[in-house]
Amino acid sequence: MIVIMKPDATTRQISAIIARIEDMGLKAHISEGAERTIIGVVGDDRAAADRDSLSVMEGVERTMAVSAPYKLASRQFHPEDTHVTLGNGKMGDNKVLVIAGPCSVEGRDQLLEVAQMVKEAGATALRGGAFKPRTSPYSFQGMGEKGLEILAEAREKTGLPIVTEVMEPDAVPLVAKYADVLQIGARNMQNYALLNAAGESQHTVLLKRGMGSTMEELLMAAEYILSHGNNRVMLCERGIRTFETYTRNTFDVNAIPVLKAKTHLPIVADPSHAVGRWEYVTAIAKAAVAAGADGLIVEVHCDPEHALSDGAQSLRPDKFVKMMNDVRRIAEAVDRTA
Repeated sequence: MIVIMKPDATTRQISAIIARIEDMGLKAHISEGAERTIIGVVGDDRAAADRDSLSVMEGVERTMAVSAPYKLASRQFHPEDTHVTLGNGKMGDNKVLVIAGPCSVEGRDQLLEVAQMVKEAGATALRGGAFKPRTSPYSFQGMGEKGLEILAEAREKTGLPIVTEVMEPDAVPLVAKYADVLQIGARNMQNYALLNAAGESQHTVLLKRGMGSTMEELLMAAEYILSHGNNRVMLCERGIRTFETYTRNTFDVNAIPVLKAKTHLPIVADPSHAVGRWEYVTAIAKAAVAAGADGLIVEVHCDPEHALSDGAQSLRPDKFVKMMNDVRRIAEAVDRTA
């Protein structure tokens, strides 16, 4: 349920509503818009029974049930877009932000070289995996904390904020010490202990959709993070598993406008994992921006033939420059910038 306050509701009236909600044993989440305040009521079904008692309190315009099982992620609760600060930009604002870098941190020279190149091409943030969840236990698993230290050095030299994956709850404090954004990968989207730990950290989170997950399941996963009062959450569409074999996954372009309608959270597209082939990445990136994506996360490597992970889907720096130029033209066509 949400409580919609009148435009002229006072601070005292809003505080009274919050106190009443807490007396019910429920949680109140405040969303302050340009014209009015909306209070989300989160808890069990008792909220519905007390809806009438809230609706007659001073300053209340009306109460409304939230039909979706996710409350805090719902656009009903938070009608205005959420903007998540990322470096010098805000994900969810008019500018399409691009996160770029290698799949894995393989060494200092490798990362610093690609970091400088993606910055010069216009990237807003640097991605790179220090811990890698791999299908095979024999594949490269990442450099661990040493990789995080290299990422931090790259940030110091380039000014680019760092996006890197965290794989387990106990690792959240360590990764948060180095990274600006905690990435929760597709395989961990429903790792509820990890979602809770990321939420409690109050760190910015990039949550990827599971390869076999519905959009509602993605939003419910985001709800876990938001329930801890952490609203710095970005959602990522990275392709879903289908019967098609010519690409690594199938990019669900439908998800972008649907999620934009259902939630206030920013939507990021990952064309690299969606197709798994570098030659198709730019086309999918352009489609995502045209469909309304707030940002892109793209894999870039200076020597993809010798990459320790995901070389086949990584753009060389010159191809990334071309992609950025193409994306800027698409963004301009839909009244945005990039």
